[in-house]
Amino acid sequence: MIKTVENKEIEKQYEYMEKIKDKVSGLKYYINTMGCKLNENDSEKISGMLTQMGYIETTKFEDANLVVFNTCCIRENAEEKVFGNLGELKNIKAKNNMIICFAGCMSQEPHVIEKIKKSYSQVDIIFGTHNIYKFPEMLYNKLDSQRRIFDVWNIDGEIFEGLPIKRNGETSASVTIMNGCNNFCAYCIVPYTRGRERSRSPRDILREIEELAKEGYNEIMLLGQNVNSYNGGEGYGFANLLRDIDKIEGINIVRFMSPHPKDFTDNVIDAIAECNSICKVIHLPLQSGSSNVLKLMNRRYTKESYLELVDKIRAKIPNVAFTTDIIVGFPGETEEDFADTLDVVKKVKYEQVFMFIYSVRKGTKAETMPNHVPEEVKSERFGRLKALADKLTEEENMKYIGTIQDVLVEGESKNNKDMLSGRTRTNKVVIFEGDKELIGKEIKIKITSQHIWFLRGSIVKG
Repeated sequence: MIKTVENKEIEKQYEYMEKIKDKVSGLKYYINTMGCKLNENDSEKISGMLTQMGYIETTKFEDANLVVFNTCCIRENAEEKVFGNLGELKNIKAKNNMIICFAGCMSQEPHVIEKIKKSYSQVDIIFGTHNIYKFPEMLYNKLDSQRRIFDVWNIDGEIFEGLPIKRNGETSASVTIMNGCNNFCAYCIVPYTRGRERSRSPRDILREIEELAKEGYNEIMLLGQNVNSYNGGEGYGFANLLRDIDKIEGINIVRFMSPHPKDFTDNVIDAIAECNSICKVIHLPLQSGSSNVLKLMNRRYTKESYLELVDKIRAKIPNVAFTTDIIVGFPGETEEDFADTLDVVKKVKYEQVFMFIYSVRKGTKAETMPNHVPEEVKSERFGRLKALADKLTEEENMKYIGTIQDVLVEGESKNNKDMLSGRTRTNKVVIFEGDKELIGKEIKIKITSQHIWFLRGSIVKG
């Protein structure tokens, strides 16, 4: 379903941005972004709006006159961290005449809103995932009246187009193609916080990517809770979108996350195989290797069908690489179930495994399930999975040594300013010596050594 906010509404928000300029000239803002790439993309939009209003970004929250918490509710410790940070800001709010905004997925949870209303009076504005585009109006009303603003919608929001956006990267940009999720996995709160699936129109997506190409970006990350269920209308699906993006001049690298195994159709596999710009690395969330646990999770595939899909993809894309997500200790997981997970990891040989210990999320089906796994058992299983995944990652990395890889240079290495950092088309981080003028370019690097989380290499001359 495609649903787009009318231009008149966006025009109104630009009017509020202009009105705010006179009130905030020279003031600073800080955004604390938690969670997934979709949250990061939302923060870029909030940053774009604040910049349009005249605010200046700062990297230190203690210097800010406006702070935005763009929150995530996937993990329990994320909530604890947010409330701890809110407590810290209470002491410096008056000094900076600070406005504190609370946004993101946590703001869609009723128990969180109730807690903030009762115990965190320092929070000035709360808005949700469905009405980010109305942030200028909310901020104007706060500045005009000094009253607290609570504007969280319990209905699915619309797709908003035409807002300013301030990109974090210089070489790579993320593009949201859809919002929401219809899958209702038993452990996941996302369908309740981001609503049902709403796809952007192909025209708007392609226009955004064409503009990014003109601005010099050559890598695009397509985002959605379930990208391969994208529905552009009239039979236009994710495979069509991939093929159309592949035609855009200047975009050399296209990645996407996250797909769902149950929706990985043959035409999507064919598009990845046949399009030069689409990276041959697929993030294919497993969550569990046990068919029993997958059924409890409501994942709608089995261990066997998952492995069949991996084989099908490898048959059409022989050089494909896989990464995955795995949850350890879901309610009801037995030692036999966990052994199935280890078995799939051994068979697929993922390039990278993102591992999580199951934690209860209020409002999900799993919250009330019987047979919750003891914490000490979850931790012990997590340790075994990590040891196996690290061993297999190291083995897969060894295959890169001596090969020449196309690497997009992203910038200075975070740990060594004398080195540059980039990524291969299979999303491997590569560290190497080179001039900073190479940033933003795709160059050939010969891999010389591996270090589990990154590869070392040298520039191929000529």
